[in-house]
Amino acid sequence: MHAITIPEPGGPDALVWAEVPDPVPGDGEVLVEVVAGAVNRADVLQRQGFYNPPPGASPYPGLECSGRIAEIGPGVTGWSVGDEVCALLAGGGYAEKVAVPAGQLLPVPDGIDLAVAAALPEVTSTVWSNVFMVAHLRPGETLLVHGGSSGIGTMAIQLAKAVGARVAVTAGGPEKLARCAELGADILIDYREQDFVEELLKATDGAGADVILDIVGAKYLDRNVKALAVSGRLAIIGLQGGVKGELNLGVLLNKRAAVTATSLRGRPLDEKAAIVAAVREHVWPLIGSGVVRPVVDRTLPMSDAAEAHRVLESSAHIGKVLLRTPVA
Repeated sequence: MHAITIPEPGGPDALVWAEVPDPVPGDGEVLVEVVAGAVNRADVLQRQGFYNPPPGASPYPGLECSGRIAEIGPGVTGWSVGDEVCALLAGGGYAEKVAVPAGQLLPVPDGIDLAVAAALPEVTSTVWSNVFMVAHLRPGETLLVHGGSSGIGTMAIQLAKAVGARVAVTAGGPEKLARCAELGADILIDYREQDFVEELLKATDGAGADVILDIVGAKYLDRNVKALAVSGRLAIIGLQGGVKGELNLGVLLNKRAAVTATSLRGRPLDEKAAIVAAVREHVWPLIGSGVVRPVVDRTLPMSDAAEAHRVLESSAHIGKVLLRTPVA
């Protein structure tokens, strides 16, 4: 088969479409013939040499894909050759075939094109696990989403609105904020022109956000805590703004607030399977009914993954960037 390889870490041109051995499904795995994969920030970090796959995972980038089951490994039940699926991966989505633990498979939701389904596994698993399973967002509460026009952001807006929450977003520029509003965002903050703490407190009559979903990290740590409501929960899922920051514990104590930080890729298989099962139970019906939908910015040939990385790094996209394989 062919896959995107990284012979040496570097810029986008470090991604090389090359012939590699076919993967073989092990115990509890299936082999998926990939129709499409999706691009995530973690893939960029892997390309740069900063985020290696966990032990035993595919060396190729790609944390989600869609396609058809081509082979069933030992010990797998409930799935058949030919089933159309999408999958959460620890790696290997930028390839024509990938071996996937059966617990990380999802059926393609009703009404969703097979290729477009590649946009769903990582964002739905990340948002549901952090915003709902960890931070316990409730109806009537306020969620602040940083990077509201990103793949994560566009999904977080929709899921929060679907459960009856109020949504505030930060994004760069009027076009991105307009798209967030179309998806249901109530409070629109241009981080280039406005102070998000000031604008959020103004819009919530000084209360702040009950939950904050943060992709920035250290750069926003102190301001995020200031923006939290009493008993608020800050969920950190990205480090685009650095890894070390100062935190005023007095403010945190006075607000009886909590800070959590999680990643998905390196979790044990049983934890990933539990998250995927929760997504199938709670999110898939919303997608099947059209209440929630994947937002795709563009689709490129998988062999042109370098261009997809340039798009992601330029932050010119809204929603997900997909890569289609030749078999598609």
